[in-house]
Amino acid sequence: MAAPSHRRSLRSRRALVVSAAAVAAAVGAGVVVMNANAGTVDLYHQTLAAKDGWASSGTGTTGGTKADAAHTFTVSTRAQLVKALGSASDTTPRIIKIKGTIDANTDDAGKKLTCADYASGTGYSLSAYLKAYDPSSYGTSKLPSGTQEKARAAAQTKQAKNIVFKVPANTSVVGVPGTDAGISGGMLQIQNVDNVVVRNLTFAATEDCFPQWDPTDGDDGNWNSNYDSVTLRGATHVWADHNTFTDAPHLDSANPKYYGREYQIHDGALDITKSSDLVTVSRNQFTNHDKTMLIGSSDSEPSGKLRVSIHHNIWKGIVQRAPLARVGQVHIYNNFYDVTTLNGYATQYSINSRAKAQVVAENNYWKVPTGGKVAKLLSGDGTGAVKGSGNLVNGTVTDVVAAYNAASSKDLKTTVNWTPALTSGLETSAKNLPTTLGTTTGASVLK
Repeated sequence: MAAPSHRRSLRSRRALVVSAAAVAAAVGAGVVVMNANAGTVDLYHQTLAAKDGWASSGTGTTGGTKADAAHTFTVSTRAQLVKALGSASDTTPRIIKIKGTIDANTDDAGKKLTCADYASGTGYSLSAYLKAYDPSSYGTSKLPSGTQEKARAAAQTKQAKNIVFKVPANTSVVGVPGTDAGISGGMLQIQNVDNVVVRNLTFAATEDCFPQWDPTDGDDGNWNSNYDSVTLRGATHVWADHNTFTDAPHLDSANPKYYGREYQIHDGALDITKSSDLVTVSRNQFTNHDKTMLIGSSDSEPSGKLRVSIHHNIWKGIVQRAPLARVGQVHIYNNFYDVTTLNGYATQYSINSRAKAQVVAENNYWKVPTGGKVAKLLSGDGTGAVKGSGNLVNGTVTDVVAAYNAASSKDLKTTVNWTPALTSGLETSAKNLPTTLGTTTGASVLK
């Protein structure tokens, strides 16, 4: 088997929904949530609660809650979303309500765009690319270069200009309940900005029309794609909550193979890289995906950043990176992992700690099918740490770290250099998670 690639291809807070009409004068047509500590607040102005993970640290995460009427938008098309986002350097607070599903692969007039449209005028063709870089003639020691690689990069750049949405600081991007709100085929890019909220959205079908062949990646080379559904690069204070991430409708099982390797058109679902910091990922559903969450894009990222809390999420039909953590202090708690093969997505591992990452994994629940191996729930490079406690496998308390170490030549360290303190909502038992998370996570739960 070829070695897997680790490259960057890479509340307790109780809410009661009440009638919007009762407070329409105060919050307009927004969804209204009753918070036991904060009073009445509409969904679009809701902020991350105190002590709710790393993103609550310091100034906390409020997104666009201070937005005025001129910077509050309801959008339903790609062109409207681009206009609402404005300049990525504009720090004016803004709230963007996404109504329905926005197809990123459309032009400003709403016309559907295809891979052929992006390739047009660049000189790229897949057949010519495959001929130019066939390992039997081109070799396996260097990345593609020359005419067809330049054409592929040009076509990829055209697609990126259309499907990458750059989110400014002090922004909340929230799906309108009851509208199947989400983005299809696009990427939210949260780069070098602070204070962003992303909630109640389905991210689906984020696909790269022009993967690059890298014969040096892994034992047999790999096709690497370029877009995550949501990507954090040098971002701080980000709260991603109640979203759904999926490859559907094009699943990896439909990908062809070239040079004997899968032609992978999907990259990450939610990646947190380039020294991003103070992030809380809560009550999302991750499903039907391979390389799901990368924390740290390089083993050489500087220490002191990449502090991430991941709690009350469902991971189902995930191959790897749930998450893969490098360098930072990562708290993973009260998640439900179903590692049963789904639609061809067979789990390699759930959590990978490498490059001296300091992971605390507590009170999570793994559902492992008959014949599944507990030793394969974790992974590492021999330098990362996982301090595990209260984790259940099929309802039984299990030392998942010890199980991994007993079967591995590269042991995970079992002590960490920090103690989680921002743990509001931490449940001391994982036993009910398979039931409770099924109705409290993902998009379309918030009403």
